[in-house]
Amino acid sequence: MSADQQHIAHHDDHGSMTKKKIWGVFWVLLGITAIEFFIALVLIPRGVLSHPVGNIIYIALTLLKAFYIVAYFMHLKFEKLGLIYSILVPLMFIIFFIIWMLYEGNFWMHIRL
Repeated sequence: MSADQQHIAHHDDHGSMTKKKIWGVFWVLLGITAIEFFIALVLIPRGVLSHPVGNIIYIALTLLKAFYIVAYFMHLKFEKLGLIYSILVPLMFIIFFIIWMLYEGNFWMHIRL
């Protein structure tokens, strides 16, 4: 087997999305979305979960859905470094900007008093 054939075979093993895999990812994403709707429409209105706890669960489930979309539909599941960079770098910027905005808001609140 030549190097090109090995590369193609390796790419087919990791990069191809069969109908079975696509439907599997679809059902996982649908299940996560159903859980989010159940929390929003049943658990929070009945007082089983508080809003802050529900928000934390929403964020975690949304990050899980984002992982599935990036890993399978953007074919980064087998490119570990690309997956890490595509998730962690934006997450670090988001956390940095949230902390920065909280600091700035606190500064302006104390300046006006």
